[in-house]
Amino acid sequence: MSAVHVFVGIDVAKAQLDIAVRPTGDRWQVPNDAGSIAALVGPLQAVAPTLIVLEATGGYQRAVVAALAAVCLPVVVINPRQARDFAKATGQLAKTDTLDARALAHFADAVRPTPRPLPDAQVEELRALLARRRQLMTMRTAEQNRLGGAAPRLRADIQAHITWLTERLATLDNDLDTTLRASPIWREREALLRSVPGIGPVCTRTLLLDLPELGT
Repeated sequence: MSAVHVFVGIDVAKAQLDIAVRPTGDRWQVPNDAGSIAALVGPLQAVAPTLIVLEATGGYQRAVVAALAAVCLPVVVINPRQARDFAKATGQLAKTDTLDARALAHFADAVRPTPRPLPDAQVEELRALLARRRQLMTMRTAEQNRLGGAAPRLRADIQAHITWLTERLATLDNDLDTTLRASPIWREREALLRSVPGIGPVCTRTLLLDLPELGT
């Protein structure tokens, strides 16, 4: 009896993640925050997916992609244009988050872009960046909670610390984004280059390695 392949689509928005699993049809939503992303990893590991597909969505996907990659789940990030074209080609014309997650799971099953594991050093780097991100988020939340009940003379100091933490988080998120975009799980630039007539896989890899600014 052949093993059942499981494919997961995750539609990413600023506030939430919509998850769809194929062929079981399971669907659920979680907030797009550090705690919920950490809690999502376990259930996804439990279903042992053949492939997880997400869209590149303006940076909102970076934390969940990093978390999945850090536990070596087979994840691929695709260009939103690829997802839209596939949804139209398969008759999925409505625009809802649940439908998008289902379309991404269908894309994973039908197209099966090859997930390529990260080198151990890059996995460790992602884990370290994610751990530091969680620390900064926890500190900022604590300071935000203190701000409302703080004495007036302390509020400026607490607000300055919140501002500093926010700036550090932005810098760290940029580091995460840079690390992910340099990794083999990120296929947006490759897909863009491969869409040019006459550009094959060997040429694409050469361009990405020698001219990494292409497609950014």
